[in-house]
Amino acid sequence: MDTAAFVYSDFLARFDYGDDHPFKPIRAKNTMELCNRHGLLYSRGVSRPEPQPAASEDLTLYHTSEYLGILRRASAGEHDIEILTAGIGTPDCPALAGVYEFSRYVAGATLAAVDLVDSGEAARAFNPVGGLHHGFPNHAEGFCYINDVGIALRRLLGRGRRVAFVDIDAHHCNGVQHGFFDTDQALIISLHEFEEGFYPETGRVDEIGVGNGKGFTVNVPLLKKSDDEIYVEIFERIVPPLLEAYRPDIVVAEIGADTMISDPLTGLRLTSNGYEAVVKRLCECAPRLAALGGGGYDIHRTANCWTLAFGAMAGIEPEDEFAGLVGGMMYGGELGGLHDMKILTKGPEKEAALQYARQNAETIEKTVFPMLGAKTA
Repeated sequence: MDTAAFVYSDFLARFDYGDDHPFKPIRAKNTMELCNRHGLLYSRGVSRPEPQPAASEDLTLYHTSEYLGILRRASAGEHDIEILTAGIGTPDCPALAGVYEFSRYVAGATLAAVDLVDSGEAARAFNPVGGLHHGFPNHAEGFCYINDVGIALRRLLGRGRRVAFVDIDAHHCNGVQHGFFDTDQALIISLHEFEEGFYPETGRVDEIGVGNGKGFTVNVPLLKKSDDEIYVEIFERIVPPLLEAYRPDIVVAEIGADTMISDPLTGLRLTSNGYEAVVKRLCECAPRLAALGGGGYDIHRTANCWTLAFGAMAGIEPEDEFAGLVGGMMYGGELGGLHDMKILTKGPEKEAALQYARQNAETIEKTVFPMLGAKTA
């Protein structure tokens, strides 16, 4: 069995949302090159499978046939009010030629990742272009034309697997939550920035599911300026106990790097150090892990973080053979490698962010933990 698989396609990495659009699939190629540079891709136990596009029927695991027809028409260059009503043709989700084929490839890469870990061919797999967690069954939003997370979870559930989804992206997984809010078939956990006006303005701590799903949605909102110390403390307090209680067969994770201090679209203040600590802990907690890229709009720092993440998945410490040579700082953090300097929030902003995070963690421990039989850390 391979330890880790890096699921990669040049077709996915080359897809272009436009010069002025913040979502850059080229991050996947940057990450692959950086993983190669740091000795991760050709180590024993590591594979690099190339995905195939998902079948059209795979997309209907989460999306309506009507919406997929609209997406196909937009992909072919059509423009009408029905397409715009479905969220396509907006600044976030422009009407792009070939976007239906791109969406099929994203879903195919994510399904390849979950199939590899489900079959036992790999313990962990990573699709850096996956994690389109804002897509809804009948419309696009938040840069996401489909929801490959929802498709993958439905496939695993159809096989009788017990699954959990852990999202450490800075934005709340509103599309995924929508699909599983009323069911106990999957555990959905999201840590995310939250404030009025910050997209998508969902994911409050009291959103814990309804009906049979009550207690199976866990939202951990964080204030902007939350740093490594806050994030790691709250992650450790919430995620490992819940996964231990729920005992999933497979964990699907969204490991977006838009939590970084330099990200232009968000207000959290993590560095690559806190990010790596969280991903390593997630690898320890998950029996089998399929990881998806998600957000990250400082593309160089995102490549750094995803390289550290894949190193954690493969159980290999990244080593740059070219450190100190010309070009050695191309993707490096402040210390010249993948790691950043320690940067922490201070003063009243730190106290406010810490108090808010701890209050939300306490609320989850009092409400959700007893429902799932979880023990406080």
